Parts: sequence; structure tokens; C-alpha cells
Amino acid sequence: MTGMGMRRYLIALGLGLWALGLAEGLAQQAPQLRVLPVQGNVHLIAGAGVNLTVHVGEYGVLLVDTPPPAVAPQVMAEIRKLSPLPIRWIINTSVNPDHVAGNAALVGPAGGRGAPFGFVGLGRPAIVAHENVLNRMANPPAGQPATAPGALPTTTYYLPTMDFSNGEAVILYHQPAAHTDSDTVVLFRESDVISTGAVFTPGRYPVIDLERGGSVQGLVAALGSILALAVPDGFESGGTQIVPGRGRISEETDVAEFRDMVAIIRDRVQDLIKKGQTLDQVKAARPSRDYDAEYGATQVDADRFVESIYRSLNQPRARS
Repeated sequence: MTGMGMRRYLIALGLGLWALGLAEGLAQQAPQLRVLPVQGNVHLIAGAGVNLTVHVGEYGVLLVDTPPPAVAPQVMAEIRKLSPLPIRWIINTSVNPDHVAGNAALVGPAGGRGAPFGFVGLGRPAIVAHENVLNRMANPPAGQPATAPGALPTTTYYLPTMDFSNGEAVILYHQPAAHTDSDTVVLFRESDVISTGAVFTPGRYPVIDLERGGSVQGLVAALGSILALAVPDGFESGGTQIVPGRGRISEETDVAEFRDMVAIIRDRVQDLIKKGQTLDQVKAARPSRDYDAEYGATQVDADRFVESIYRSLNQPRARS
């Protein structure tokens, strides 16, 4: 091999190794999605950030919450393995950015012909949410960027419930002042599956977003609503399957334990408040200490949760 040939060979080899390293790096960065059958016509896509609930029905695909835009193509590839039907509905369970991040990526630009994943000509999916989601997304706080028009909900409800059919009844239940003031719990009646959004997060403490209208009292009430909808099978197991905003597929007993945890820590904080203790004193008392390990909480996580409860309980009540 001549000197020039050797140089070309080394350059080609170097470029090949660089491309291989780049491909490996991208593969490592890409999230590993897992698609799990839940029950009936419902599947869970995990690994995209928040849990994504997929319902394959008679009229198309229904998706509960959306992934980050960068992950949307991967999510769509997994949905295509479940069904060739178009996405007809996207339900946002709250205004939390983690739950609405991929709206525009999946639906396509406002005024366009549809989303860029094989749905051109089939019409745009409807983005369904409680009206508080639309109000908050359309009117972001000062200093925050405006929401892309294609990401805004196109169908909202303001009554306590909303229902429609995708070959089986799909019922939306508004949970006022829980994680936020815009939370929706979704029941797939025939499949006997509930998608909870951020109201229920087994294995980690919930977030009470006070800035977006959340409260500890509303969170406990929302968990009670889920328990009222869920039906256990024999011996307190099986029955209704529950897809949380994050974490494992659960059953009624898991929600009951989670609800009791929130209520017990709330009551402890309330008792300390009645004794006149300040926020720093309440945190120093560690009212969540016997739950921290079970819920994988660092001291920072525990303090944040306790502080949100403290501030929620000290919010001024609206006059009737």
C-alpha cells in the first residue's frame, strides 16, 4: 500500500470509528422504552419520563399524557406495534410540564394537516383536558415562554366528569386541588383500568404543586376517589389495575396504603402546627421519618414533601 493509500485508509478507519462511537453514544442516550400489557385494551409505555397509558379501541388509539418531544418518535414506533389505527385522543391528566411536553410533537403544528407520524389526511388528534389545563397553558406566568398553539388542549370539560366511547366507556374525573387544580383520573370501564396521572406515584412521595392550585386535602380526597372507583378481586388482590403517573402498575391496596401515608403525615404536620411550631421546627421533627426509606426519599425529598403539606395547611381559606 502506498503512502497516499495508507493515509486514505487511516482517515476512513478514523471516520468509521468516530461514526461507530457516535452511534453508540446516541443509543446510550436514547431511553429504553418498555411496553407492558395492563389489562383488557390498555397498555403501559414506561421509560419515557412519566408513564404513558395507551388504549387501543374500536375508533383508534387513545394516549394518556405525552412524552418529551425527543422521545415522541420512539413512543410512536411502539404504539404502531400495538395498532395501525391513528391516535384519536390525547388526554392530559394535569398541566404539569412532564405530562404535556409532547403534545405538539404528536399532534403537529396548529393549522397543519396532522401529526408527522403517518396521520396526514386523517385529521388531528383531539387533546382533551380539564379547562384549568387550557387556562394555565394559555396564560403562563410572567417570565415563562408562551405555549405553542399546537400543544394546547382542543377539547376541555368543566363539570366533575366527562365521558365518551372508544369501543368501551372512557370516563374522566376531575380532581380539584390535588396535585394541581387541573388533575384528571381516567377510567377505562370495560378493561377495568384507572390511569391516575401525578395524583398517585407509588415508590415516591407525591408532588403537591401549590403554585398550580394543589393541596394536601385535595390530594387525600383524590386518592379516596380512586379507591371508590377501584374494585379488588378476591382476597384484596387483582381486580382493577391502576396505572400511576410514575412507578409500577398497582392495585387498590397500593392506593390505600399510599393514601394512608399522605393522611398520616398530614395529620402529624397539622398537630405540630396546632402546637405553634414553625416550618423549620416541623421539618426538624421529621414527621415522615418512618416512611422515608419506603418511598426512597432523601432528607431533601422528605423536607420538600413536609414543607408542601405545611404550606398547604397554612393557606388562607377562600371565603364562601
